[in-house]
Amino acid sequence: MNDQSPFNIISEKGENITESSQAKASDLNSRIEGLINSSDVFLFMKGNPDFPQCGFSANAVGILNQVGVQFKSFDILSDPEIRQGVKDFANWPTYPQLWYKGQLIGGNDIMMEMYHSGELEKVLK
Repeated sequence: MNDQSPFNIISEKGENITESSQAKASDLNSRIEGLINSSDVFLFMKGNPDFPQCGFSANAVGILNQVGVQFKSFDILSDPEIRQGVKDFANWPTYPQLWYKGQLIGGNDIMMEMYHSGELEKVLK
């Protein structure tokens, strides 16, 4: 958009809100991609692996520990921007979210199904 676009919204300070919002979203997506790509197996969860803050996150950690894979995690309760941003990025509304090599595997229910069928171990190892 250029400055003459009728869709630009200018703040009282003269900032182009539309452009600054787009830049902020781009920065957020870069942060999210950086987190996801920081490990082959990445879990967005409530709390941390040593102290999960919900039953679903605790279950996800338990499954990953049973499978025996190394993983990194991020506590979405520590950053509201990341918490909402990952939902939008993934188009997935709930947590935990398991990612493998940059691809969303799914949440707790999918992890449970894949774990019980043996598919999760095949995918992650």
